Amino acid sequence: MLPARCCISPRSLFITVAKGYETAYSPSYYRGFSAAHLLLIFSWSLMTVRLRISEWMPRARGVCADAWWIRMKSWKRGIGFLVVGLAAVALAGLLACERTPDQAAEPKKAVVADRPGVLRLTAEELSRTAIELAPVARGALLVPREFPATVQANENELAEVTTLIRGRVVKVHVDVGQDVKKDALLATLHSTDLGVAEGAYLKSAAKLHEAELAFERARELHEQKVVSLAELQRREATMKTVRAEAREARNRLELLGVPREEIERLDREDTIKADVPLRAPFDGRVIMRNITRGEVVEMEQKLFTVADLSDVWVVGNVPEKDVQYIRKDQKVDVIVSAYPHAIIPGTITYIGDVINPATRTMRLRVTVSNPGRLLKPEMFATVRVHAAATPEALTVPLAAVQNGPAGKMVFVHRGTNDFEVRTVKVGSEQGEVVTVLEGVNAGEQVVTKGSFVLKSEMERHKIEPTP
Repeated sequence: MLPARCCISPRSLFITVAKGYETAYSPSYYRGFSAAHLLLIFSWSLMTVRLRISEWMPRARGVCADAWWIRMKSWKRGIGFLVVGLAAVALAGLLACERTPDQAAEPKKAVVADRPGVLRLTAEELSRTAIELAPVARGALLVPREFPATVQANENELAEVTTLIRGRVVKVHVDVGQDVKKDALLATLHSTDLGVAEGAYLKSAAKLHEAELAFERARELHEQKVVSLAELQRREATMKTVRAEAREARNRLELLGVPREEIERLDREDTIKADVPLRAPFDGRVIMRNITRGEVVEMEQKLFTVADLSDVWVVGNVPEKDVQYIRKDQKVDVIVSAYPHAIIPGTITYIGDVINPATRTMRLRVTVSNPGRLLKPEMFATVRVHAAATPEALTVPLAAVQNGPAGKMVFVHRGTNDFEVRTVKVGSEQGEVVTVLEGVNAGEQVVTKGSFVLKSEMERHKIEPTP
């Protein structure tokens, strides 16, 4: 049978340990400690109990029952877990207590002012937000209108060179891009049809000469009473008929493009030359060639295109809503895609009389001087027309305008930290500014840089813009 002093219950063990620390930890000792400090002290006490149990357990193993041993071992493990948990909670509480009030408090965000439609920023929020202001300006504004266009050759100085008679190309004298003078030889053709026409002209001229001589003889004989008046009249009629045929043959040569000098040569030399010269109609540049030596060309075929590019046309399309701003002889600016930084002056020389029903646009033609030949046909261009100046127009920077729930809006500075959210009606844009038709007054300060940040705060606080 085991001795009574060796059978120690858990309750008596805890009481014995607690009495050992009763003096050290009296109630007066705990005054002034926070809950975190008390938890830490209690955890330390439990750890002491666990150590005392560890000291007594080997002595109790030999004298106490196995059930007591198992129970003490489980209590020891439970006390260990409890000590770790309480220590962690106490440590977290101490860290929280050590935080300064500035660290514990959340930074204040933008708040809604007392007035509706006004956003108020705290001083801290305002210092972190880069905000720039600009005044609403008033003054005359010249609003430009731009229309797409293309560069084209001046059709009054453009010629399609063709042949008036079928023939074979003997020689080509010019090439594309070559400048030519008026009546310069472009190409030479050989035409059998021209030879036939020249032969007919020479025959008609010979018949006319014969008929004129016969009429002169008949008139002399009639004066001598040798021939009758009827014979004289018959020969006169024959002469007039042959003269008409000769005139017809000459006109045919002229219609075939034979110059007067060539016809005089025919009368003088009586020699047929079936060469057809193609000549430049005026001073210009060959911009198209469609002819090759040895080729047989027809009358409907375009062989050369000669253009004078010292002046060119810029043809654009004006939307129906902008027709009111277009006037004939109006000065405009032309901007070509090939030279985006060059502004070329021009004059409106033609305004269309009808609207294209498919595109709802009107044709516009601008004549532009092109001394350096920098403008090439088929270049893309833009015609900028400056409409009449708008007096007393209100303008704000384009960066100040934001998209709002009811349209465009701006933020008007109302004080040190107050910004009024105001709905505006905007007009046309000109560079970095936009006209404002309604919503602001001249001189008011609007937010340019930082307006998007204010918009985000407005949406977060569900502030409605003022009309």
